[in-house]
Amino acid sequence: MSSLIISVSGVRGIVGETLTPEILTRFGAAFGTYVKSGKVAIGRDTRVSGEMVKHSVFGGLLSTGCQIIDIGIAATPSCQLMVEELKASGGIVVSASHNPIEWNALKFFKRGGLFLNNRQANDFLNIYYRGNFKKVRWNEIKEVKLDSSAIARHLKRVLHNIDVEAIRKKKFKVALDCCNGAGSIMTPLLLEELNCDIIKIHCKPNGLFPHNPEPIFVNLGELSRVVKKRGADIGFAQDADADRVAVVSEKGDILGEEYSLALIVEHMLSAKRRGKVVCNLSTSRLIDDIAKRYKVQVIRTKVGEVNVAETMKKEHAIIGGEGNGGIIDPRVHLCRDSFIGIGRILEYMAKTGKKISQLARALPTYHIVKMKIDCPLEKSNMAIQAIRKAFRNEKLDLMEGIKINWSNAWVHIRPSGTEPVIRVIAEAKTVSRAKAICHKFISFVQSTLAEVG
Repeated sequence: MSSLIISVSGVRGIVGETLTPEILTRFGAAFGTYVKSGKVAIGRDTRVSGEMVKHSVFGGLLSTGCQIIDIGIAATPSCQLMVEELKASGGIVVSASHNPIEWNALKFFKRGGLFLNNRQANDFLNIYYRGNFKKVRWNEIKEVKLDSSAIARHLKRVLHNIDVEAIRKKKFKVALDCCNGAGSIMTPLLLEELNCDIIKIHCKPNGLFPHNPEPIFVNLGELSRVVKKRGADIGFAQDADADRVAVVSEKGDILGEEYSLALIVEHMLSAKRRGKVVCNLSTSRLIDDIAKRYKVQVIRTKVGEVNVAETMKKEHAIIGGEGNGGIIDPRVHLCRDSFIGIGRILEYMAKTGKKISQLARALPTYHIVKMKIDCPLEKSNMAIQAIRKAFRNEKLDLMEGIKINWSNAWVHIRPSGTEPVIRVIAEAKTVSRAKAICHKFISFVQSTLAEVG
C-alpha cells in the first residue's frame, strides 16, 4: 500500500515516500488552474505532516494567482461549510481521513463545498496530467489570508438545527474519543454547549493517533471500556477529520458505524419528518427496513459522499449518508458531518427518554462484515469482471462494482477509491453467515489474481 493513489476522490499517499512536495505543489497549481485563479479555502486535520503538505499546496495555488483563505486546523465538514460561507471558488482539505498516521491526502471541493463529482474530477485530473497550468507574474501573487472562524460558524449552525434545551435538561455523561484528530477542538465545545459531562479520551489536537483513526469495531475497545467503567450514557468515536462517527452504548457495546445513520433515520422519520432517504450501495438494509415502516423511499447511490449529496439535493431528501458513520443532514450542509450526527443522536435520546441501547435494540438486527484484499488498481476491474461472469445467474446490481442481493443477505464487491484494494462488504442475519460470504469472495478474488499473475 505504498503507491500514490490518484482518483476522483483526490490524491493520497505515504508522506516521505510517494506524497512529495513536488507532487503536492503540482496539484495545487492544477487546482488553481481549474478554479480559474479564484478564491480557495484550505484547511487541514491534525496530522503531523499537515503543515508541510499545506505549504506545498500553497505554492502551487499562489503561482496561479489564487486568493488563499487559510482556515487552519478544522474538521472536513467545517471546511466544506466555509467554502460555502466564504463564497469561495473551491476548497481543499489536507487529510487522509481514516488512513494511518503516515498517510496524508488532498480532498478537493467545488463552489458550495461539495466534492467534485466524477466528471468534474476527471476535468481537474486532466489539467494535472497535462501540466498546462496558469502562471502569473510576481506582482499578481496574492497574500494568504487567515480565517479562524470555521469552528464557530459550524458550531452555530449545528446548534441552530437541534433541540438544544431538550438535550441540556438531560445532562448526559458522554465519553469521547477524537483520536487526537480535528474533532478534538469542536466536539468538546459542542458537548459543553449541550450541558454534557464529558469524559475525554485522546482529545488533544496533536495528530499523534493512539490507534488507527477509522471508527470501526477493532479501534473502539478503549472507548467501550471507559464508557462501562465510568458509567457514561453513550460513547462517540470520530475519525481523524471528523466527518464520521461511531457509537458505543451505555453497556459498553460497540454499536458500530452502521447504526449511526440508522438511528438518525429512525429518529427523523419517527418525528413525522417524512421525506426521501439517500444512502450508498454498501449501507445496511437497516435503512430500507426503517423507511418501509414509515412508507418513504430509499434511493441508493454509488459509494462516495458526493454521489449521496448530489442525489439528496436533486431529490430533496430529508436525511442521508453512508454506512461508514457519515451522516448528511441538509439543514446544516450537504456533507458528511459527525457533529450533527452526535447532536441528532443525543436529541433522539433526550426526546424519547430512552437509553441508546434501547433505541438500538428496537431496530432490526443485521450483522455487517467489511473486508478488503490488496489488489493493484489496474487488476481490480479484471477481478470484478470474473465475479460478474461466475455469478451471472444471481440477482446482480452493477451500479458500482458488483452487488449481489439475496432475500436475507447481500454482498458488495468494489475497487476502493482511496486504497489499492478491493473492498468486500457482506450483511446477513448472523455474523457467521456474513463472514462466510466475505471469505468466499475474498478467496475468489485471490484465485483470479493468482491466475493472471
